[in-house]
Amino acid sequence: MKRFSIISALQDENGMTTAEYAVGTCAAAGLGGLLLKILTSTQLADLIVSIIKQAFNFLIG
Repeated sequence: MKRFSIISALQDENGMTTAEYAVGTCAAAGLGGLLLKILTSTQLADLIVSIIKQAFNFLIG
């Protein structure tokens, strides 16, 4: 009976530990920085303007 309670106690993990929070926070911050860099680049702005112009030309023309 004691063996069952130890196994069930080890399998009862709820949530993340501090190290997992740290890794998750760093990953989220890195992804956010990457997205910010991509979305504020001039190449992406030029691409979006080009797509919008093509869409209007397709609708008008």
